[in-house]
Amino acid sequence: MTFLRGWHPLAVDSALAAVVAVMLAATVLVTPQAGALDLAAVLVGSLSLVAWRRAPLVPLVVGTVSMLVFSVHAQPGPPAAFPVLMAVFAAVWAGHLLLPALASVVFLGVSLAINLATATGQSPKDIVQGTTLLLGWFLASGVTATVARQRQAYLEQVEQRAAEAERTREEVARRRAGEERLRIARELHDSLTHSISVIKVQAGVAVHLARKRGEDVPGALLAIQEASGDAMRELRATLEVLRDTDAADGSGGSDGSDGSGAQDSRLDRLDDLVERARSTGLAATVTISGVRHELPPEVDRAAYRIVQEALTNVSRHAGGAAASVRVDFGGDELVVQVDDDGLASRDAPPVPGVGLLGMRERVTALGGRLRAEPRPEGGFTVRAELPLGEPT
Repeated sequence: MTFLRGWHPLAVDSALAAVVAVMLAATVLVTPQAGALDLAAVLVGSLSLVAWRRAPLVPLVVGTVSMLVFSVHAQPGPPAAFPVLMAVFAAVWAGHLLLPALASVVFLGVSLAINLATATGQSPKDIVQGTTLLLGWFLASGVTATVARQRQAYLEQVEQRAAEAERTREEVARRRAGEERLRIARELHDSLTHSISVIKVQAGVAVHLARKRGEDVPGALLAIQEASGDAMRELRATLEVLRDTDAADGSGGSDGSDGSGAQDSRLDRLDDLVERARSTGLAATVTISGVRHELPPEVDRAAYRIVQEALTNVSRHAGGAAASVRVDFGGDELVVQVDDDGLASRDAPPVPGVGLLGMRERVTALGGRLRAEPRPEGGFTVRAELPLGEPT
């Protein structure tokens, strides 16, 4: 019944029992032989249906006995079988077979015997035919309950299979992601680690020979040596994260890192980063405003990486331009801006590369805003606004 959908099961069962009780009470009132005993039997048998969902054998026993009393005493005909039919359905639906069959046989047999013994205006043939019709209704009730039970079991099995399939897909996806991380770790180790190691060793040898000969070591060579050392440390940390089983299954580390593995990528190393850029010949200045305070780790790393990438781009693409780095510590957000006076213009904007895409992904992941575009007066600007949440 669609109008009962969404109701509490107890309310539905109580409403059903009340409807049956009212119908049978009306039958008692129009039956000449019925009395107070019959009314009490009808109410007890009907109201016992409230328990059909939680204790199906209770309405089966109570309903069968009560309706037999009503049937034997008042001989109301088929209406007396209604509560018993419903109790048989409930018992079979719950998985009982013997007791519903026994209750059906007892009710039909006793009713048939009493009707044959006391009938005066009805032929035995009509009585047997009426009982046979009731037998068909009892069989239909049992069959319907069996079909409903099997359908319910089928639906539960389908749900279990769907849940198992979903769990299996998730496990396969996690396993494949872990295998891909391991493959990437191997490729990074085999390609980048060797190359960076060679650069670091060669730079170190060149620095050593220059000092041994008493020559001034070029600042660019020192910058190469330092940068290659930093790159090796960060690459090793990244490879450890890629190979870590906790990171491979998506749980991440326990230190709140973003998976980069770079513990030194923080704004407290901004001076070292700018000094390294100056050693390559880039004229760079730093301006810090606001009250400096500790930042959330992910914001701190993102800001450092944005400055690092922006200075790298100036060195590579701006053709000897000067760069200015501004960091503004606000109460609600951290603003990082890197400007250069290079050759970029709005008429010929540079083509965004992987570095700018990585910047935008970092800022977007933190819910911030990024502006990377040529300046009206010439050159290029990168401005990132990173929300802090509650200041720490």
